[in-house]
Amino acid sequence: MVELFASDALRDAYPRYSSFLEAELLPRERELLSVPFRRALPMLEEMRMKARALGLWAPYLPVSEGSLGLNMTEFAQVSELMARTPYGHYVFNCQAPDIGNIELLQRHADSWQQRQFLIPLQEGKIRSCFGMTEPGYAGSNPVEMSTVATADGDAWVIRGRKWFTTGADGAAFVIVMAVTEPAAAPHERASLLIVPTDTPGYQRLRNIPVMGEGGEGHVSHAEILFEDCRIPLQHLIGPRGGGFRLAQERLGPGRIHHCMRWIGISERAFDIMCTRAVQREMGDGQRLADKQSLQHTIAECRASIDAARLMVLHAADAIDRRGSRAAREEISAIKFYVADVMLRVLDKAIQACGAMGLTDETPLSWWYRHERGARIYDGPDEVHKSSLARSILRRYDEGNPTKGRS
Repeated sequence: MVELFASDALRDAYPRYSSFLEAELLPRERELLSVPFRRALPMLEEMRMKARALGLWAPYLPVSEGSLGLNMTEFAQVSELMARTPYGHYVFNCQAPDIGNIELLQRHADSWQQRQFLIPLQEGKIRSCFGMTEPGYAGSNPVEMSTVATADGDAWVIRGRKWFTTGADGAAFVIVMAVTEPAAAPHERASLLIVPTDTPGYQRLRNIPVMGEGGEGHVSHAEILFEDCRIPLQHLIGPRGGGFRLAQERLGPGRIHHCMRWIGISERAFDIMCTRAVQREMGDGQRLADKQSLQHTIAECRASIDAARLMVLHAADAIDRRGSRAAREEISAIKFYVADVMLRVLDKAIQACGAMGLTDETPLSWWYRHERGARIYDGPDEVHKSSLARSILRRYDEGNPTKGRS
């Protein structure tokens, strides 16, 4: 917990989450990671019940709904704690993509949609997914897509294909982005629609192997098909043509969630590296910790993690005060910077552990497989860097009297 960004609510919640992780999750981490998701579910459900009984469930939800009502800056710091073990977020019902869908449905779903889809999702009775990226188009430009939804009487008929739909395996519904207004401007063509996964015409074709691992459950990435898939008109979220705006609104807070999770991973990897350094004898009367090269690595990692954390909390505070649209520069900056920090720390930790770092004796290799995509999904590094630079340079252009002169 960073005292500069602390509050009374956070000072109360932080040690409670830390104690739960130390007592319940970390002791069973290797057991959980050694089996497929479905075999781990009974253990995870047991922990979820304990978390709910202790008042630790979904701390981002309002106090009126029996949760802690943490704001973005408070939740970000609790999220970092959860991330120090791979199933931390799942146990507290804070996992992606569900948390993003919950936030979206809270703000924009009507009362019927909230009763039907939001409440069961908040209660952890079901899981969901979000379908935007398509095989034929660059995921970095979501205004380009071929999935269409056509109004036909009292229904939408959806046709198209999506992939890298995280968590589709076992999800009860997908929020899909589809073109409903083909003649409109590029950013006003698509809408968001809720599709229950038991709807005829919906098909999960496969879980896409990533880094040699197929994955299942909430950490899977699926390819899904909509083939004349009919859903009621009332499954539209928000206005027709508002899909791009709502998706962007969803992604702002989502990037805070991702970045604080990455910092939690970095902290755990750093801890594993330092523990290995002081315990590993090198055979020459020295420990690994006595080697100057590793000392420099440890110092650099410490500084990078601390800098990344302060950047993310600054961005979270900006969202709390000004909203995600006004904080878009801060959001772009943390997205590429923190992903790079995490992957460098993971790589250094694996190197310090030697061959053991490549195995499943620690969670390092699991994270290395699952988190390399951090520099790609939710906008690749290059897109965020260009967006941030253009935004910065625009201010210089506005004050440049020579702008536009030949």
